[in-house]
Amino acid sequence: MHFHLFFCAGHLTPRSDVYSYGVVLLELLTGRKSLDKSRPAREQNLTDWALPLLKEKKKLLNIIDPRLEGDYPIKGVNKAAMLAYHCLNRNPKARPLMRDIVDSLEPLQVSTEVSTEKTMPTVIIEVPNAELKRKEDA
Repeated sequence: MHFHLFFCAGHLTPRSDVYSYGVVLLELLTGRKSLDKSRPAREQNLTDWALPLLKEKKKLLNIIDPRLEGDYPIKGVNKAAMLAYHCLNRNPKARPLMRDIVDSLEPLQVSTEVSTEKTMPTVIIEVPNAELKRKEDA
């Protein structure tokens, strides 16, 4: 059952929120819209097209947003893809809970922060105490 069916039927639940999150995660990974009528018929519905490819690591890299130009951690992409795959499970009861999703994503965020810290220099500017005192007195 796709998100629009949940919405139209009025069955929005925490599990349908998880499905929606899976769609958003898939949009982020692929750089595509969830529904794109300008694409070939079999690629118009993002979840129908991408879901079977998420579990195959070799095919997965072919659907990642080409604008990233390969500049991403492959392990992180694989983990995010598997998370999207589980969020998009057709059986709502088999989908992860939001707290489990957060637990899965937090390590990916930490690894991103660490790699950013390594590439960005830290600049420390020392201000003489006399100059600080003048600013405090002003």
